[in-house]
Amino acid sequence: MITELGEGEIFVFGSNASGAHGGGAARYAYDHFGAVWGQGEGLQGRSYGIDTMSGFDVIADEVAEFLEFAEQHPQLRFLVTEIGCGIAGYRPVQIAPLFTEAPDNVVLPQPFMDLL
Repeated sequence: MITELGEGEIFVFGSNASGAHGGGAARYAYDHFGAVWGQGEGLQGRSYGIDTMSGFDVIADEVAEFLEFAEQHPQLRFLVTEIGCGIAGYRPVQIAPLFTEAPDNVVLPQPFMDLL
């Protein structure tokens, strides 16, 4: 569990399209890392939201956008939570393959790493 961030680190969490960060990692991002209520995706303070509640195709598109963003910001280190594997109901075996092309500055949770 990620409870603090070092210099240049960004907390990556699963959200919903409306940006209602009411529970789980989204709530933690809102309470501790600057996630913006009403913003469902993208960079928000020291966090980055990925919509995991609007279907698998949306998750895939948003992960691809996130990986492009991470590649364009090599000075940052992105700490990814188990996005989609809580309230959204997906399993790591479904989500992990979306990160096969992750750049070196993206740190994946161990359950995802075990599958790649």
